[in-house]
Amino acid sequence: MTKKAKSDKSFDGQRDGEELLFVFRRHIIAMRKGFYLLLIPMTIGALPYLIWQDNLNLLWVFLGSFIFGLVLFSYHFLMWFYTYYIVTNQRLRQITQHGFFGKDVIELKLAKVQNISYVVPGFTGEMFKFGTIVIQTFVGDLVIKNVEHPDEIYNKLQDAVDLAAERSDHAKEDNEG
Repeated sequence: MTKKAKSDKSFDGQRDGEELLFVFRRHIIAMRKGFYLLLIPMTIGALPYLIWQDNLNLLWVFLGSFIFGLVLFSYHFLMWFYTYYIVTNQRLRQITQHGFFGKDVIELKLAKVQNISYVVPGFTGEMFKFGTIVIQTFVGDLVIKNVEHPDEIYNKLQDAVDLAAERSDHAKEDNEG
């Protein structure tokens, strides 16, 4: 493979002739546990100083609890940031980060998708524009929770599946003819 062909690749594992359509990730609300793990230690660390305000050394307790919360938050942020979905003209690729060194990759050929649906979970989902997308295939369902703007992602996925189905139909006609 030439250097030019390598530079044309948009992501690791991209095949020759495969076109990147779009990339998406889960909504920031999927990180709410990380926000809680930042706020709870900060609140607990601030209580001693609020009770005994004349002791300035208790600010170190708050600072320590803030740093502890920040470490917990950073872990959840990295897990959110490095979990994303790549949609090409051939497949959907889900990359999920597990811990600092673990990673899961799931691929789903768009031609094998039977149905796509999405659900917006009530008032909070409507307010913050997140929902769940369900992609159904013969072998099972791929459920993507807390997707930002699920209606837009749903429409883009439908277009990608239709495009893949057309390509598949043209390939079958070429093989028969």
